[in-house]
Amino acid sequence: MVPFSSGEYASMLSSEELDALHRYHPSGSARFWGATAVQDKKVARLRSGDVVLFTGKGLVRGIGEVGFRFRNPKFADAMWSPDPVKGSWCNVYSLLSFRHTEIPYSEIWQLPSFNAGDNFMGLRVLENGKAEEILQGLGIATVTETRRKLAQDVDVANAIAAGTMVVPVEAVNTSNTSYRREEREIQVHRAESLLLTEYRATLKGVELSRLRTPSGITDLHVTGPDGTEIIEAKSNAHHSYVRDALAQLLDYAPHSPSPADRLSALFPVRPTVGSVNLLHRYGIDCLFRQAPYVFERLAAPSQARQRMHSIWATADR
Repeated sequence: MVPFSSGEYASMLSSEELDALHRYHPSGSARFWGATAVQDKKVARLRSGDVVLFTGKGLVRGIGEVGFRFRNPKFADAMWSPDPVKGSWCNVYSLLSFRHTEIPYSEIWQLPSFNAGDNFMGLRVLENGKAEEILQGLGIATVTETRRKLAQDVDVANAIAAGTMVVPVEAVNTSNTSYRREEREIQVHRAESLLLTEYRATLKGVELSRLRTPSGITDLHVTGPDGTEIIEAKSNAHHSYVRDALAQLLDYAPHSPSPADRLSALFPVRPTVGSVNLLHRYGIDCLFRQAPYVFERLAAPSQARQRMHSIWATADR
């Protein structure tokens, strides 16, 4: 953490830069990262709330969220020695949130838009579909997105209480920047990924992938001698998680390249009887972990699966 509000660092900041940093980091300290002038155009595309992956030696070693971005060679040179060839790391941005991680590149390679062997060299800016794949695929929940959803919830509640119309999210073109931000640790949800990794290791003789659909990315798309199966993993077997898995599976199924023969929800422990019955009512199997690398399948009744199969296979093409 760099104390930017006083002393040497503060003297190198303009009053506008100092004020902006205080809005994002009221404590007066923040983490910073920089890029040389060679990357001017790429860095200029960064916005507050964008996610940054810090990679090296086969791992995503940290995940951060962009706070305030500015260009200040003096401030940068006080923190980092200039590159002997490319010069100052003058394109500076603070990190609104940060978390150390050890996520293998292979988890990103499994996503539909990425290739095995990609070592993520240099500064790369991902947008639109690829950016969403990273966030969903690695289970990243940003502080900015959490605040945005909370602000929308407050707006809806206020509109209803006041008897006024609710403004659709799509109609809101500006973000609220009047509140003071506080740095916190970015959330990276790893339980589902680790559960899937363990389950994948138990599967033999099948083709494993992740399918990108208009609704999001499947956790696992399995093709083998028994047909096609879509699997959605959850980190908890509580009934609310079971309902989420049910909804996602029904949303994903029509978009499978070959009609899904089986839909399955994967949990770290056995759900309650009521939750399993809910899945079975819609023809969905329940998978759960009994012990390390040992999973049990509670298959849905064949009649329910056959009844739902025509719905799974009806794609919105």
